[in-house]
Amino acid sequence: MEPTYRTLVILARSLVLATGSRISYIGVENIPERGGGVIAINHTSYVDWLAAGLAINRAHRRIRYMIKAEMQQVKVVNFLIKRTKTIPVDRSSGAGAYAVAVLRLREGELVGVYPEATISRSFELKEFKSGAARMAAQADVPIVPLIVWGAQRIWTKDHPKQLGRKKIPVSVRVGAPLRASADIEATNAALRESMTTLLYQVQQRYPHPAGQYWVPRRLGGGAPTVADAARMDADELAAKAAGGHHSSRRGRST
Repeated sequence: MEPTYRTLVILARSLVLATGSRISYIGVENIPERGGGVIAINHTSYVDWLAAGLAINRAHRRIRYMIKAEMQQVKVVNFLIKRTKTIPVDRSSGAGAYAVAVLRLREGELVGVYPEATISRSFELKEFKSGAARMAAQADVPIVPLIVWGAQRIWTKDHPKQLGRKKIPVSVRVGAPLRASADIEATNAALRESMTTLLYQVQQRYPHPAGQYWVPRRLGGGAPTVADAARMDADELAAKAAGGHHSSRRGRST
């Protein structure tokens, strides 16, 4: 029955109610009713996993996220990891986590993956890693593209959290499952094309005030361009490698 998972769902719903956020869901019927599947999610926020998880719950399924291994150092998080079949990933050596994810998929679980690996500062889709395509192909399960939009207004890189009763709308759109093939590059390209289409569809239904930091430059917003965001990511990585502290742009780094 997984009481810990059920408790987390209740807490997540309570948090959404407390903040007044309105989450809309489209395409939940595309989530497989049974069997394994890779849920490929875009990454614009520190809380987009919550909206994606609630979408999966609406389909009466559970999702097993892959999470940074460093989070195991937080006692409460480590407790939850052990009781919710979350998969810790050591970014310096991810083979073990990859093997666990494939096993989970073969056991009929849904595994949540961020193909972009890190948060997109431009709020556009970044270059995709191949992990989602490879594990889907190896486990012989579909990939389900899922877009979360609006969560970047709540908590994203370089900007203060907007918690409390802010009534920020969040949209979730789930696309049709894709069958992974042995051609990983082609599978990755098809996944990116599907997620790009879903992203644009969600954005068409969402208001984007000009100049706002959370609005992509393409839509008249103040977010960094894709090129600028890439440079900021590179600067951040260099600062981490040097062991320094990094604040990449205006606002507070989170």
